[in-house]
Amino acid sequence: MYECHSLKRFLRLILLDILVFSLCGAFFLIGKNLFALSVEKSDDEPVFLPVIMYHSVFGNSPEEYIATPMQFERDLAWLSENGYSSVSARQLVDYTNNKDTLPEKCVMITFDDGCYNNLSEVLPLLEKYDMRAVVSVVGEYTDVTAVNDPHMPAYSYLTWDDINVLIESERVEIGNHTYNMHSFRGDRKGCSKNISETEEDYRNILFSDLSRLQSEIKEHTDILPVVFAYPFGFVSDESVPVLRELGFAVTLNCTERPNYITHNPECLYGLNRYNRSGLYSTEEFMRKIFGE
Repeated sequence: MYECHSLKRFLRLILLDILVFSLCGAFFLIGKNLFALSVEKSDDEPVFLPVIMYHSVFGNSPEEYIATPMQFERDLAWLSENGYSSVSARQLVDYTNNKDTLPEKCVMITFDDGCYNNLSEVLPLLEKYDMRAVVSVVGEYTDVTAVNDPHMPAYSYLTWDDINVLIESERVEIGNHTYNMHSFRGDRKGCSKNISETEEDYRNILFSDLSRLQSEIKEHTDILPVVFAYPFGFVSDESVPVLRELGFAVTLNCTERPNYITHNPECLYGLNRYNRSGLYSTEEFMRKIFGE
């Protein structure tokens, strides 16, 4: 009796162990798959962001840094027809800080120098195609050049009143393009550091220039730009601490490469841009960027 009872009990225990191990294995596989799915969902894919750099838009004779209004409209029509939505610098900042989303297919449209035709020619087309843009202004151009010779699409620059019209349209975000460093003076190229000057001297010069324009923009428009465009694309590593101190979250260069935006705000420092030369057709230029 004792041996028979023990054998039955032994067999029951083995069956119980098999059942327990089977359940554990099943739960392990289910948990592993759920974990893999959660990791896959949490690791967002970088967002492809091409940035287009325009300057002046006017007339019928395109040049390297001048596109005609017809070319600009064809560019916007191509982007719209191919499902691209324009985004602002502030949208990018919010996205990298997990406060906003980005369109599935996005593009950033930028203008350097603050030409008056960015208002007279560009704004109506932005409104027509439901697009937005960043216009980075040069302080001296607005304070001096625009005042002395205003409102000529071929060569004038934006006045403070013009800039406020752009802001009120909610189609344009204003960026900083230096107050008076958009030039080649001596050994300095744009706002880059001279080889002969110390880091402290360079910091003081750059801080004085950029903070002056930041203050003037705040005074005249009640906004403080978060985007800075390097004149001519000349970048100095020594400029970065100054830009951070002044609150810039996005910087724009002139390197013609794509960008990939993540939830790391650092990815917005040094965004690459494709110069929109007027010497290309819309189809040629878009193939350069998108390969389509």
